[in-house]
Amino acid sequence: MAETANWYVVQTYSGYENTVKATIEKTIENRHLEDVILAVSIPMETVTEMTDNGPKVYERKVFPSYVLVKMVMTDESWYIVRNIRGVIGFVGFVDSNTKATPLTDEEIQKLGMEKHEIVVDYAVGDHVKITDGPLTSFSGVVEMIDLEKNKVRVIVSMFGRETPAELELDQVELIEA
Repeated sequence: MAETANWYVVQTYSGYENTVKATIEKTIENRHLEDVILAVSIPMETVTEMTDNGPKVYERKVFPSYVLVKMVMTDESWYIVRNIRGVIGFVGFVDSNTKATPLTDEEIQKLGMEKHEIVVDYAVGDHVKITDGPLTSFSGVVEMIDLEKNKVRVIVSMFGRETPAELELDQVELIEA
């Protein structure tokens, strides 16, 4: 049974985030653990500060004292990450069966750690069929597509009236002509 990799939050001593990240990456390289520990990240944000000399742009840590690690949780991977200098431990409920609680897909998307590229096979003006939700089996015309928000607006004819419906991108499919 192949286990899947999940994102975990590792708490570090204040100011040790970069050291912990570099040490984990060096350990991955030295021990050839690329298939067990897949990624290490320190979430950063760009900040623009207005000063007397004009705007100053710099990067700052979104979560000081925390590093995110995408890994397959095994005894070995847990031990390696847990025992790196500067690491306090994994964040999350820990019981006798689990070493740490992984982040949920929703949390990962909110943090922007993984982007899921959505490809749609329809465009504005195409006739589509609604495949999910309260308007399932209705058809309409695509009025607007917003890939960033994962939304599509479809004009549906209901009871003789044109009604706009805002749906998720995957709730609609192209009607083949």
